Amino acid sequence: MCGAECLRFVSTADVVVEDFPWGPHAWFVRPGLTASEHLMAVKVSMPPGQAHQFHRHPHFEEALYFLEGRAEQWVDGEKRILGPGEVAHVPMDAVHGTYNVFEEPCVFLAFLASPSFQEPMVVDVFREEPWVSLKTPIEY
Repeated sequence: MCGAECLRFVSTADVVVEDFPWGPHAWFVRPGLTASEHLMAVKVSMPPGQAHQFHRHPHFEEALYFLEGRAEQWVDGEKRILGPGEVAHVPMDAVHGTYNVFEEPCVFLAFLASPSFQEPMVVDVFREEPWVSLKTPIEY
């Protein structure tokens, strides 16, 4: 945890950017940056053809709020095309995936909440059945 240096107001200069194969993540609420004990928030910019493939969060529920572009969003076995202003809610430990199958970038906010931060944060299942039969894995 960050202690006394934890931020209560996060500016653009404070945001922590991490690069993932499916696009940069701009974290603006998370442990070590803020004193958050129950919430993480991140802006994800996903290029065309990329995906955060099927995975689950054993200790977090998640809400995805789409800002720009569109994505094929899966929650359990259900698929929807989501765009600006639309939300996907993912219950704790539910398998889900975000696939940008379109020609324009997709930008969304992800909010993850838990009673406490525990590992593992993410468990990939995109190479397991039935998920591997739904979407061919992307090799990074």
